[in-house]
Amino acid sequence: MSGTSAALTPPADAVAPVRHPDAPPPGELLGAHYEHCFGCGGGQPHGLHLMARAGEGVSVTAEFTVKPAHQGAPGLAHGGVLATALDETLGSLNWLLRTIAVTGRLETDFVRPVPVGTALHLDARITAVHGRKIYSTATGRIGGPEGPVAVRADALFIEVKVDHFIENGRPAEIQAAMADPDQVKRARAFEVNP
Repeated sequence: MSGTSAALTPPADAVAPVRHPDAPPPGELLGAHYEHCFGCGGGQPHGLHLMARAGEGVSVTAEFTVKPAHQGAPGLAHGGVLATALDETLGSLNWLLRTIAVTGRLETDFVRPVPVGTALHLDARITAVHGRKIYSTATGRIGGPEGPVAVRADALFIEVKVDHFIENGRPAEIQAAMADPDQVKRARAFEVNP
């Protein structure tokens, strides 16, 4: 992105990201990390129901369709919903590193309006890692992976321990997520952004 802030520019000694050997293979649907997540969870009737797939290297692709409940101006997606879609897609990248991380900064460019009923195709990748900081970028296109660019974002994620969620989340939801007998669902629940 052209106006990226200094906070989103990796330092000179940042390293290239390395896909974890146990990361889902390219093409695999990542699924919801938490059933009640507004971005990807099936338990949110008005959520985005964003579906992300592992890509090559440290990249993911995702898609969601703008519904009437997502509009801001009449017939157009709300900018906050589009930012949420970018954040959700960027956050799913951390699953490829097998790292728990939260959004530290997200800068979004809104390039063109996105009408209700439109499928938004998102492509995201990690660009660099520096200590606990993970730098990433994403693009959202209208109508297909080669369609016109509608939104772009650069982000900084910060690696955290699971204690971040235990200490800050609402106890009932934390206990329910930690009690899930499915080990993968239990791990995925805590990659959620604050």
